[in-house]
Amino acid sequence: MSITLSEQEILRRESLQKLRELGIDPYPAEEFVVNAFAQDINDNFERFPDTYKNVTLAGRLMIIRVMGNAAFAELQDSTGRIQIYLKRDDICPGEDKTLYNTVFKKLLDIGDFIGIKGFVFLTKTGEISVHVQEFILLSKSLKPLPVVKRDEEGNIHDGFTDPEMRYRQRYVDLTVNPAYKQIFTSRSRLISSMREYFNKRGWMEVETPILQPVHGGAAARPFATHHNALDMPLFLRIANELYLKRLIVAGFDGVYEFGKMFRNEGMDRTHNPEFTSLEIYVAYKDYKWMMAMVEECIETVARAVHGIPVVQVGANEINFTGPYERLSMYDSILKYTGIDVSEMDEAALRDTCKALKIEIDGSMGKGKLVDEIFSAKVEANLIQPTYITDYPIEMTPLAKKHRTKKGLVERFELFVNGKEIANAYSELNDPIDQRERLEEQLVLAGRGDDEAMAMDDDFLRALEYGMPPTSGLGIGIDRLVMLLTNQHSIQEVLFFPQMRPEKKVKIATPDDFINIGVPVEWVPVLNKMGFNTIVELKAANPNKVFNDLGGMRKKLKLDIVMPAKDVVMGWFA
Repeated sequence: MSITLSEQEILRRESLQKLRELGIDPYPAEEFVVNAFAQDINDNFERFPDTYKNVTLAGRLMIIRVMGNAAFAELQDSTGRIQIYLKRDDICPGEDKTLYNTVFKKLLDIGDFIGIKGFVFLTKTGEISVHVQEFILLSKSLKPLPVVKRDEEGNIHDGFTDPEMRYRQRYVDLTVNPAYKQIFTSRSRLISSMREYFNKRGWMEVETPILQPVHGGAAARPFATHHNALDMPLFLRIANELYLKRLIVAGFDGVYEFGKMFRNEGMDRTHNPEFTSLEIYVAYKDYKWMMAMVEECIETVARAVHGIPVVQVGANEINFTGPYERLSMYDSILKYTGIDVSEMDEAALRDTCKALKIEIDGSMGKGKLVDEIFSAKVEANLIQPTYITDYPIEMTPLAKKHRTKKGLVERFELFVNGKEIANAYSELNDPIDQRERLEEQLVLAGRGDDEAMAMDDDFLRALEYGMPPTSGLGIGIDRLVMLLTNQHSIQEVLFFPQMRPEKKVKIATPDDFINIGVPVEWVPVLNKMGFNTIVELKAANPNKVFNDLGGMRKKLKLDIVMPAKDVVMGWFA
């Protein structure tokens, strides 16, 4: 397969070859031990200067400014950037000046990884810098990084800002936009603090199957696959609930799991087909106890991430200090629509949806219709943390019947800033009732509801051995991270969100360029300038292209006639 390279990529490959000819391995295997980091030096050098007389750092070259026999550069490691200073005679104390004159000045590029040894000092302008006494190339970069320019006011120009490019090439995004790393640092801190909260209470972290023979534990469309050796269908889990409950049957008092779930559904700003969920099950508890536990846990997590329980989310200031407001499902619909749906049958609910202009279909049963009304008319109003409780029994086949309210189950969902982030039940542990509810789900599946739950006979068998009263909780980790980092798209809090297939660009032929008026002798020049398709050319600034053509003609010493400006302008018509 042929690879079309830009001029920069060609030059970098030529430098790669020259480095090898000099006997320099551009990708050495040896360990390079560091003893200092950029942020630590920048934060502490002026207070403890004697600590940094012999430092070793590694990172990417991000800026290079050569001034004859000396040079300044910026090195970016995992913690930030620091200025480095190189002097030819320090780097090359002997007669051979190749390492500085050839390697550093001519063969290194922005984006290359280097290791340095030296000492920290203050420049005449007061900038903390590392005076380099030794350096080694650790990895040669063959593709140029996007150039992010900042003006004197700190405004960014020519940044790597296109969301699709950022999500698709996260490795570039986090290199040139390192501020986004803080999102993922906060994500890690959130999960660690939640894990610590559970461990302190004696609940055990466990792992359950991702490949499952029955897609149960939630109402969602699964991804299906096939196991060749066993010749059987399997599903990527949509939830881990039923396996965690089996462990409660087995005698554990509390189990939890941070795990990936997979749902073959739509994608939007709050949904990714692969997402992270926390599920926890604690024996001898109910959903009222769980509400109090969640308030304490979420406040603890918010403090771990921010230091305080109050978080700015867009225009809203969210306070995670409990207790949270509590509304029943029916009361919330009454509050925000003025309609009491608590006594309606399926036909009346359909009429209500029609009157509220809510789109529904024939596969939806009573519970799904109530859910559609709630989603359309209530969710967006729930800004501060709010528990929605006591759901219709048709909506929740795995929750215990309400102890006092007929037709409802003991369930709550936690909504914050208009989105659901947690879901919990008093878990159904009556195996006969559970079987009847799953049979009702089969009826819905027969009506075309592809999110209805499947029958899981092994789970029912486990319940028949006896499961103690239990409360279970699921938290969408990605959505919680979105809230605590003030992000409005789930893609921003995932390192590698699911993307549509990348469009393969068809490289233009010389005839394609000639057909829009480019003289044949100028086609290779446009290719060297990085224009390999007509679309790329037409997206460029015509005046800049004209000026760059003149620069390339001079640089490459081309003995060809420069096209007139109006001719070049015609290429963009």
